This record gives sequence, structure tokens and C-alpha cells, in this order.
Amino acid sequence: MNKTDQMSFFGFEAEPAEPSRKADRPRQHKPEVLREAPPVATPSVAETVPAAATALQVAPQVSPQTAVPGPDPEAMAQTLAQHPDFRVLRRLVSHSHYGPVTAQATQRVIVLDTETTGLDSKNEKIIELAMLSVLVDTATGQPVGPVTIYESFEDPGKPIPPAIQEITGIDDTMVQGQRIDDAAVAALVAQADLIVAHNAGFDRPFVEARLPLFAGKAWACSFMGIDWKKEGSGSAKLEFLASERGWFYDAHRAQVDCHALLQVLASPLADGQTGLSRLMAGAGQTRYKLRATGAPFEAKDKLKSRGYRWDGEGRVWWCSLGSDEGLDAECLWLRAEVYGQRSARVQLEAMSSLVQFSSRPGLLSERTV
Repeated sequence: MNKTDQMSFFGFEAEPAEPSRKADRPRQHKPEVLREAPPVATPSVAETVPAAATALQVAPQVSPQTAVPGPDPEAMAQTLAQHPDFRVLRRLVSHSHYGPVTAQATQRVIVLDTETTGLDSKNEKIIELAMLSVLVDTATGQPVGPVTIYESFEDPGKPIPPAIQEITGIDDTMVQGQRIDDAAVAALVAQADLIVAHNAGFDRPFVEARLPLFAGKAWACSFMGIDWKKEGSGSAKLEFLASERGWFYDAHRAQVDCHALLQVLASPLADGQTGLSRLMAGAGQTRYKLRATGAPFEAKDKLKSRGYRWDGEGRVWWCSLGSDEGLDAECLWLRAEVYGQRSARVQLEAMSSLVQFSSRPGLLSERTV
């Protein structure tokens, strides 16, 4: 599920968000855990992991539409798409296979999403976990080969709040007695080079609290790691990004959100790179949390409009920066626009991809601006 929706539902504005809505979809009492696509020439991940990983599956090809009598819907859609007053959206189709693996170099990427009982990873629990594992051609940034899925409910040991049921459609009967298969998850994660989530700052603390093995993997955030506004998008919400690319889907469930994110990230950005290429390239970079310590009160509007967030506990404005160049530019802006060309010391927290977006601290230091 898109966690920016969930945060807005609870009144949080940690990320840019639009109002939440309930996804109107039928409820199911248990996710299908094991399904196989037709045999392919390239071995799937499921063939290379230990036998304990029985919950792994290869995604089926889902029919984009149910056959209906009358005119051909696709023909009508193509006609409408040619008219300047219409824009056609097609239901997103999950892919079981992204073509033959002919690349000389690939990375294995896991796209991950969770549904939880609330926002606080220290007190709330996962109720659904989904992961898509796929190879990515490092030259093109395109997924290749079969997609392997893990999906499971988990009983949180307490009632699911009504607000969460409203957002996700998951109720207590669906998770009762269910548990994530630790061995299956470990087998899949062991092969991954990179874990990607849309708002990883939400998902990573939850999965690390439940499965500490995730702490040993590099993570990237498709929400923070790509400047969607600079890319021309009107919102960084996953549903909006999908609709800009011509798709709609029934959001707010972990597996379908993963399929939507993978396809969005396989699409080209303004420079021709895919989102996957951008995130893989950035995974080796240090991300910085810059705290504008001692910033005058009258600068709060400038800081807020630039994207800084207020840390009520630390009583400081802060921002996240994804490169050394971005850090240098931000320090120059702070000196000119916030500190009135006065020398000031700000606090930095340097985080590698093994730490960033987790609840674990990075390396603290100070810098003069």
C-alpha cells in the first residue's frame, strides 16, 4: 500500500500526500501463496533456493479484462486515445516474465511492500508482506527473466484497527493464525542485491523489527530517491505515477502495489534512464540527513517551502539529501537564505544504503556553512 495515503489518513504530513480513500474491491480470506507460470528456459529463483522456501511463487499472467459481449473494448480504447479530449487508462497487468536473460550484467532487485496495524514500527505490527524478486539488466535498467513472488498475511496478535481495515480491506479473520515464513523470506532475500520500497522509511523499520536479516541488505526508496517533481510528475503517490503511465489498479494491497511499482520503475524517466537504473546507481551513494540547527524562527516558511521537515522532539528543521553535490548546494542555500550569510554549524548524519531509511542512526558530524 502507498504509505503516504496511510499517513494522510492519520493526519500526518511527513510526505506530500493527497486525501486517502478506500479501495473498493472484494475481500479475500487468504492470499494465494503458491502458483507457477508456464515453464521457461531461464531457471527461476524458486529453483535455486532451499526447499524450505515453499511460499515462493512465480506470478501468473493476469488477463487485463474479462471478455464482454459487444464492441471490442480495445478498439474503442484506441479510438478514444487518438482524440485530444480523452485519455485512456488500462488496468495494470502483472507480469510473470520480462523476457529472456541475455544481459552480461544483472542485479537482483526485490520490490517490497507491507501492510501494518499502524504507523509506529516500535508498537505496531505487519499484517501483510509482499515481495517481487527479479533480475534487472544493469545496462538498460529493464527487468529480465521470471518474477518470483512471496506474499503472506501475519496475525499481529491484536485486533486490526478499523481505520486500517478501511484502508486495506484486511480484517481479523483474514490474518487469524497466519504467519510469515521466515525461512522462505530469508532464502529470497539472501540472493538480493537491492531492496526497493515506495517510502522505504516506513517499510524498512517494520521488516527489520520482524526479520533482522533485512538489516544486512542495501535499500533504496523510490519515493525519496527520485525527484518526481523534477521528472514532471504532479505527485509522488504510486497510484498517480501509474496513472500518468496509462494504468489503474486496485491499490492498498501489498502484492498489487509491488507490481505497480515495478512497472513504474521500469518506465523511462526524462533522461531516458529507468527508475530502476536511477535507484541502482544511487544505492552506492551516501545519503545525508541535514539538521538546520539554530535556524531563526522567521526562516521557518522558507525551510518548509524548500521541503524541510520539523522534528518536534529534536526541535530542529531537517532535510534528506542523496549526494555530496546536493549537500554542498544545500549548505550554500542555508548560509544565504536562512543564516543571513552568517557562519553557522549544522548537524549531519551520513547514512550508507545499509542504514538509510532504517531506524538505526548513521554517522554523526558537524559542518560549518
